Amino acid sequence: MSDLTLVQYVLIGLIFVWSGFVRSGLGFGGAVLSLPFLLLVYDEPLVFLPIIAVHLLVFSSLTIWMNNRKNHTRENPVEGGTVDWPYLWRILGIMIVPKLIGVFGLITMPGNVLSAIIFVIVALYSVSYIINKPFRSGSKTVDAIFLMVGGYISGTSLIGAPLIIAVAAQHVVKEKLRDTLFALWFILVLIKMAAFVWAGVDLQLIHHLWLLPCAAVGHVIGLRVHDRMLRAETPVFFRVLGVVLLVVSSVGMFSVLG
Repeated sequence: MSDLTLVQYVLIGLIFVWSGFVRSGLGFGGAVLSLPFLLLVYDEPLVFLPIIAVHLLVFSSLTIWMNNRKNHTRENPVEGGTVDWPYLWRILGIMIVPKLIGVFGLITMPGNVLSAIIFVIVALYSVSYIINKPFRSGSKTVDAIFLMVGGYISGTSLIGAPLIIAVAAQHVVKEKLRDTLFALWFILVLIKMAAFVWAGVDLQLIHHLWLLPCAAVGHVIGLRVHDRMLRAETPVFFRVLGVVLLVVSSVGMFSVLG
């Protein structure tokens, strides 16, 4: 990213503030809700994915640790901690093979093809937000399919969260959902980071010095918003978010195809 302009650097910094906010506020979205914006600024997915991955490793582990400490001091603590470990290991067993297949596809796939896939997936997600009908499954078979497809997409681009959440949200209590997802993302991203290192992908370490604080600002704001969201439903937020994402992904598709 050494050839970027000052305006591009500022935009990328602001997008990573947004990334940190949605990750801690929603429990997912650090990648799926920021990659479309990042690719409009600089259309190189493999530049941003290692940065997003490191941020997720740092903030997911930090959040789980802090929440479990806080949980022990509550008058009515969440039983068994804030992570549903038995359910986590169960779904991880279903996702691991598709995840590894997806990781291999990311390493060999041309950047423009990967960008197009990301924009298409985000467009589909955004429509589900707009009509207030997020992906839901109704059977164990559909659950398994969603988890396998989500694992594969996570392997290719780190944006499989909505499909995985469609399943997890039905089986994990809301007090444990975010931290359970964070623990899952940590494991999945650790696999991807190992693949990046093995393939010799540039981890953009120098850019972590200024982008990590940007994400931290958003992370702190998101933590406060998450506490409020546990006490209220916010369909309007998701509809607005869906419209923005649909516009961005549509513009991105035209830029890739053009």
